[in-house]
Amino acid sequence: MERLIQGNKTYSYYEYVKEQEFEQVIVQQASHIFGSNSIYIDIKKRIGESIITIPDGYLIDFSFEAEPRLYIIENELSSHDPYKHIGSQLLKFAISYKASGRKIKAFLLEHIIADPQSLSMTENSLTKAGYRNIDDFLESIIFEKPVAAIVVIDQSTPELENVLSQLTMDTDIIEFQTFKHENVTIHKFTPFNAEIRELAESPKTSLKPEELNTVVVAAREEGFEQEFLNNNCWYSIRINASMLDKIKYIAAYQVAPVSAITHYAEVASIEKWKDTNKYILYFKDKAKTINPIPLDKDKKGLAPQAPRYTAIEKILKAKKLSQVF
Repeated sequence: MERLIQGNKTYSYYEYVKEQEFEQVIVQQASHIFGSNSIYIDIKKRIGESIITIPDGYLIDFSFEAEPRLYIIENELSSHDPYKHIGSQLLKFAISYKASGRKIKAFLLEHIIADPQSLSMTENSLTKAGYRNIDDFLESIIFEKPVAAIVVIDQSTPELENVLSQLTMDTDIIEFQTFKHENVTIHKFTPFNAEIRELAESPKTSLKPEELNTVVVAAREEGFEQEFLNNNCWYSIRINASMLDKIKYIAAYQVAPVSAITHYAEVASIEKWKDTNKYILYFKDKAKTINPIPLDKDKKGLAPQAPRYTAIEKILKAKKLSQVF
């Protein structure tokens, strides 16, 4: 079992037995997991008439100032059957969601008005997003934009990926794990929309989240030649649900010994990749060659290990990799 070491202390993996305990920790750590620029609403209310479901919570995310989005939250343990628990819940919600929109709007509004911090954040965001009032805002995120889901789980599994791949609802997975040494606790997780949030908060770049339209992928020589150049596609990419309708381009960073971005292509479509919660991107035309954008010699940890987001305009102007992100 995985362990963490700090100094001379060893933190052992803590296995949650009860889902209720796991969920309490998620609620307590919500601002760290989902970001301070979001509202976690811990409400468990039935929705639906003929098909009843009770989501664990809701998230109103303001990562994109002009496009706030609503997510439903499912907090689950990997020891539970992903088909009966997660798959069933999300499917029921997808079926019941539109018919229950007025009910969802009513209790979200009630929560926002009752909580001064949530009310202040919402009112500040309304102006930036161009909404007339809170009612107009909730109408938009509930009825006009597609709802997405976030599954927070102690350990993701191939079975969970398979379940989520069958759903039409866009879904993000957040692994949240806990380690303990005596009475000291450490939580390990990758924050929701981490790269997007870092971009919005960073004073080192003028790039805004709304300008993101390109995903940069790390490519090895064999796969690059076969798929990116010959088959005009790239697959098995994990993409945030919030970015799926924003990706217009894909760029390839060829790993060592090339160590540079060398090509990009316009994206024609994005589809689920086999029985996973990852995606395949199909290109409109052949990938275009650009002057190589090399990895900075004095920058450690800059080379993409996982998909990263940027704007195509930054790629076309960049002379070195640090100018891309």
